[in-house]
Amino acid sequence: MVDQERYDLYRAESKVLAAIGEQVDAQVGPVTVRLPRAVAEAAVAAWERDDPDDELGEETHEQYALRGQAGDLALIGLAISEDGRWEGEEVVVDLHVHSAGAAWLQAAEVGRVGRT
Repeated sequence: MVDQERYDLYRAESKVLAAIGEQVDAQVGPVTVRLPRAVAEAAVAAWERDDPDDELGEETHEQYALRGQAGDLALIGLAISEDGRWEGEEVVVDLHVHSAGAAWLQAAEVGRVGRT
């Protein structure tokens, strides 16, 4: 039963995290970023791809996470498609803090940026 108490604590803490998220959302606007053409075009391609969900069976945790990351990339592609400004070999785009954060977390996960 100790495990249940621990998960009750985690559930309560997730509510605190959501409350912090509400404050972040109220205080942080879009994040303007410059992206190289190659990654910007790959993000747009992810947005334009049509993946039928009905073919997926039961997913492992890793598969679920990978599909979520692909979805985050596609949302960046949508932002680029709708609002990106091409400047030579780069695109300038305003990303929602969630999209910018998801990209940063993935870079940290693979060791491309430091965690702070």
